[in-house]
Amino acid sequence: MSAAGTTSGRSNSASFWFIVFLALIAAQAISLYLMGRVPICTCGYVKLFEPGVNTPGNSQHISDWYTPSHIIHGFLFYLAGYLIFRRRSFGFRLTFAAVVEIAWELLENSPIIIDRYRSATIANGYEGDSILNSVMDTVAMAIGFLFASRAPIWLTVVIAIGFELLTGWIIRDNLTLNVLMLVWPVDAIREWQAAL
Repeated sequence: MSAAGTTSGRSNSASFWFIVFLALIAAQAISLYLMGRVPICTCGYVKLFEPGVNTPGNSQHISDWYTPSHIIHGFLFYLAGYLIFRRRSFGFRLTFAAVVEIAWELLENSPIIIDRYRSATIANGYEGDSILNSVMDTVAMAIGFLFASRAPIWLTVVIAIGFELLTGWIIRDNLTLNVLMLVWPVDAIREWQAAL
């Protein structure tokens, strides 16, 4: 096969997987809409970043303090895809990551998880994500995935730890604490988080 043919094949393959990714995003948005999620914040406008954590705007706009957690999802899903699907294409592994992330986003916005957040964490007023925020969480995961595919491992690890420390310091929450409090709530951590 000629070099031109190889390049064209790679381009077509990348285009195919990009279309698959967009189709999954569309399916996510439609599913969330059918679940009763609002398209954007009920405040009626869209912000690039929502700085409040226990505010009505949290999980409603393009990004918030939980966006770094979704970028870390991308780091972790890249590692999982590499270990499990090492012989499959990059596009296939990104699709795998998107399916897992979208499955979590749909579960996270189901009544059972929303109620769990309200009862087990400090997110007493949590009502779920807007469709915009949920879709952007998936995009943030994809950005993390793409970054991990190109960056040195040490840099990816340093950034993940940095994100966890930064959000832990600023909002007293991060991916690690979020998972812990969702699965096995610790009263001392909840009290510490509520004191912010």
